[in-house]
Amino acid sequence: MTPRLRKFALLSHITTSVGWMGAVVPYLVLSVAGLLSNQVPVERAAYYSLALIGWYVLVPLSFAALISGLVLSLGTRWGLVRHWWVLAKLVLTAVATSVLLRHMQLVSRIAKVAAGQAFSSTDLRMERLQLVIHPAGGLLVLLVITALSVFKPWGMTPYGRRNASQTNVPSYPRIRPASPRGRVPVHATLRWPQLVGMHVVGVGLLLMVILHLTRGGMQMH
Repeated sequence: MTPRLRKFALLSHITTSVGWMGAVVPYLVLSVAGLLSNQVPVERAAYYSLALIGWYVLVPLSFAALISGLVLSLGTRWGLVRHWWVLAKLVLTAVATSVLLRHMQLVSRIAKVAAGQAFSSTDLRMERLQLVIHPAGGLLVLLVITALSVFKPWGMTPYGRRNASQTNVPSYPRIRPASPRGRVPVHATLRWPQLVGMHVVGVGLLLMVILHLTRGGMQMH
């Protein structure tokens, strides 16, 4: 893979992964609003919006993140099964995408029921609770995936070690030389996973505030 193509694949993976995580946040807020609200018009609007966001935003971004991650792994020195953290990211992303597809079937069914004239706030309470639990768990999985990109734990797999010993390829990238003044350039010390990790922390704190305000607002009605 050429350097330009590698940068494009990296940009695509970052964009789709961050977009996926960012879309889960309003999705979770809407699911909480649909569960806690006692106003049928609000509930109908919430579940209709969940179906739109799920099918036209979450599902495409999940597949895009999975495919771009595969391309980036297979086209760079990291490989697909050479490092435990890359393999773990692949498994978690594939599982999250599969669960999302099954989850969207439930969303479509609830959205269809909510659109009916006979829908009330007491209908499908357990199913609507699942619409809160699933995206909350999905957000946690995405945070774990981001943490794996930041910390890169566990080293190389047995296959990766054998491959590295046979090809004499170093397990990790070489450290860039210091600048003439003895300082390491900023771009050599701050990598994109760390930037994503900092944004994830901010999104998590924002989510806690939104859920707290949403719950308090719903209880006032």
